[in-house]
Amino acid sequence: MAAMSDVCLPVDSVLPDFDGGGIHGLANSLANWLAEPGQAPAFLLDRDDPPQRSIVLIVIDGLGDGFLQRHGQGSHLLRYRSRRLTSVFPSTTASAVTTLMTGLSPAEHGLNGWYIHDQRFGGVILPLPLQLRAGGPLRAPFLTWRLFPYRCMFAQSQLPTSFVSPAEIAFSPFSRRHARGALIRGYDGLDGFRQQICAAVAAQGARGFVHAYYARFDAMSHHFGPDAPEVIEEFWRIDRCLGAVFDELSGLGTEVWLTADHGFIDAPESRHVHLEDHPELATMLNGPLFGERRAAFCKAREGAEDELLAYVSTRLAGKAVAAASPSLLEAGLFGPGKQHKRLPERLGSHAILMEPGWTLSDSLPGEKSHSMKGVHGGLSADEMWVPLVQLRP
Repeated sequence: MAAMSDVCLPVDSVLPDFDGGGIHGLANSLANWLAEPGQAPAFLLDRDDPPQRSIVLIVIDGLGDGFLQRHGQGSHLLRYRSRRLTSVFPSTTASAVTTLMTGLSPAEHGLNGWYIHDQRFGGVILPLPLQLRAGGPLRAPFLTWRLFPYRCMFAQSQLPTSFVSPAEIAFSPFSRRHARGALIRGYDGLDGFRQQICAAVAAQGARGFVHAYYARFDAMSHHFGPDAPEVIEEFWRIDRCLGAVFDELSGLGTEVWLTADHGFIDAPESRHVHLEDHPELATMLNGPLFGERRAAFCKAREGAEDELLAYVSTRLAGKAVAAASPSLLEAGLFGPGKQHKRLPERLGSHAILMEPGWTLSDSLPGEKSHSMKGVHGGLSADEMWVPLVQLRP
């Protein structure tokens, strides 16, 4: 395995921790506990062996530890924060939420961004909504089984499990595939979120597992920016809701854990690199970008590999660095485990990793552009560090 020090990365990069200090370790310990309830998850508050109570995992999409430290003074979440964890890489929903639902690293599940490359389904696709980039819905026999051919923690569970998710996505093909084995509970709004968490705990009895996912904080952070007043107000609404959850679960012996898939950074347009403004670079690529605006993967034209590296190091100096994708994989940036067989294709030949504050995007004919004031996917501290909140109400 190559050393990470031999790989070109953005300045002040926070590397994903796969040895127990990240969300991968958290999810992996839960998956092992569900499969073998006689053992204790490594993250238990009192290290019981084994736990004789339910565990509730709440995932607030986009809630970074930096945000919690800046804006959460006096909140329930900061009061019960036990420590911080790293996200996975890329620090994005497709990669991190999948890890949190499976216990697998991105190397194992193969979802390395909101956009991935999979030639079986037409090239660059969106695996969560199951769409072709700049195209319509994906249609193929056994689509979800072929795209997601890996184990999920709910299906292996020896305990009753529930998956609480927004109603609009709770029964999507992605959710049904990853939550198979669990009772899926859709909800509307924060009050519905609270009701479904508490109802799931009550229905499962003394021992079980509830995975509860809240998505609106992420959507607002993209739209308004991560430190906007509207986002801060949403945080306090979430905190009040979860305070009510803690009260309702009081005395049941349930252990509540809360974390996030990633954090956020500001994305000013002045630091947005548009590929169409760099036609020389575009001609070096054999197809569109995939991955994320903060971590773009690409396939270099045959013979243009050195040109691509030289262009990024000179023309995009201070904005981005480029690395051969196999070197990132060999250095362990995508985590341990048996490598997904489509991963080399999905990583392309090179990764263009953006420096703090910078983003990169391209556009395809007919594709609707999305203006985002907040982004994630990179290796900066605000994107990579997420909180671990733990309490027994």
